[in-house]
Amino acid sequence: MRQLLQLLSKNCAITPLNKLLLFIVPLLLTLSGIQAYAQSETLAVIETDLGDITLEFFPDDAPNHVENFVELAKAGFYDETAFHRIIPGFMIQGGDPNTISGDSSTWGQGDPPHSVDAEFNTIKHNRGIVSMARAADPNSAGSQFFIVHQDSAFLDKQYTVFGRIVTEESFETLDLIAAAPTGNRDAPLDPEQVRIIKIGIVDRSDVWDLLELPEPERTDSSPVPSTTPTSGSQRFESQEHQFAFNAPGGWLLQEPPNAGEGVPNVVAVGPKTGAANPFISIIIEDTNQRTTDDIFTEASLRIDEIAAAGIIDTVSREVLTLNDHYAYVTVADGASTAGGAEINIRFQEVVVYGADNIYTITYVNGIDDFDSQLPAFQETLDSFEILSESPIPEEDRPGFDGSAPPNVYGDSGGCLIATAAIGSEFAPQIQQLRELRDSTVLATASGSAFMTGFNQLYYSFSPAIADMERQNPVFKETVRLAITPLLTTLSLLNHAGIDSEAEMIGYGIGVILLNVGVYVAAPVALIYGLKKAPRLRILPSGQNARL
Repeated sequence: MRQLLQLLSKNCAITPLNKLLLFIVPLLLTLSGIQAYAQSETLAVIETDLGDITLEFFPDDAPNHVENFVELAKAGFYDETAFHRIIPGFMIQGGDPNTISGDSSTWGQGDPPHSVDAEFNTIKHNRGIVSMARAADPNSAGSQFFIVHQDSAFLDKQYTVFGRIVTEESFETLDLIAAAPTGNRDAPLDPEQVRIIKIGIVDRSDVWDLLELPEPERTDSSPVPSTTPTSGSQRFESQEHQFAFNAPGGWLLQEPPNAGEGVPNVVAVGPKTGAANPFISIIIEDTNQRTTDDIFTEASLRIDEIAAAGIIDTVSREVLTLNDHYAYVTVADGASTAGGAEINIRFQEVVVYGADNIYTITYVNGIDDFDSQLPAFQETLDSFEILSESPIPEEDRPGFDGSAPPNVYGDSGGCLIATAAIGSEFAPQIQQLRELRDSTVLATASGSAFMTGFNQLYYSFSPAIADMERQNPVFKETVRLAITPLLTTLSLLNHAGIDSEAEMIGYGIGVILLNVGVYVAAPVALIYGLKKAPRLRILPSGQNARL
């Protein structure tokens, strides 16, 4: 019927009969349950060795994206590019100029010198839909597009749909490309097999085998369904940064170009299950000869400063091993903005120490939906691998009594309680503790052995105490008053000339006994004295008598 309507409107003389038919045909379409809609007169034909893919556009829903795609196609921008990301059961992605002659590690990062702002619409991401790829920024679409292989409702309203494929050959070609063998990062093993020869722009009337398709299915006004994709995990590997991991199946992987300081090198964006899309990001930086102690201290300081500013509330902190590498893990709550509204979020940050690089892996989601995607994030962590690097020897891993090196727990938790009580990691009292530890206690074997055991015990409870201090001002002041005698007694060691193991043990025992006296003996004596103090009793006559 649509071909009839098209022929009547374009190729037939405007007679009274034709005018009547032009009125009746849309009516018949409506009565038959097929809603008439404005079809694009311009089509695109993607030529490949596996067959052609013909697509029609939705200019009413995404006019700027349609114009961008057509102009790029006319300019030959897509010629000789390849479908560089193929996930059967999900989608095929192409349009990256880097796939013409660039190194495969750069595939997925290429774009034209301009971008197109988002035109999210209500068209569902059903099989055959053509939608625009983008980075984390919604307004970052360029040239890359993807064709949905199987219905993927979790993408709805998150990416700009601008077309769909419209011939039987197109669907057959889509299936053939989706079946192409792939390797790392879902890239085709043989790019020539899935290369785009060219994209031609033609008139609808020039295509004879168009399918009779209904109007594209649209979402209603209800929230976007939280459909979890059924496809398996996606393996990502970076030879440049020497790491690999499995991203959750169906999550869109992005590599922001020109990643600078604090900008993620890799982002995986997941289906929207609540107020915001969950995402996992990875930031890589050089160690610059810093130790685990240095790295974990910096991570702790950064979190402390953000918490002190009232931006986040720390939930927990711990040091552990992640696939035989030391990791500093923080969970915290905060607020963010999505769609113009403020939402409560939770994030888990895992700082992984490597010989050459530091990898900061962060999972962020709305606080109410955080746990729903936590298993997917845990799978990502479990699969994380630093390539060409030897793991930590088993005897040096945290948790082995007396064998973990002091700096594993050192500054990552060594001053948490004092920092929270005093309010700054850079306060003179905290700096004095550090200097005392580094220049005095750790200068001897006995002092190092003591710090190893002390840190393992201390870090088991210090994050919880520090978090309680930040949340309760009264508790914070109580802790401040309580630790003041401790800081005073420890400062005595700065004035002692400790030149041997014996002196370290002697002064150390002395300080310990002094603190036992301050925190145990003195309170006990005070309580005992109060119990023995004379008391008054009330006589029947109303006169007081001392007992």
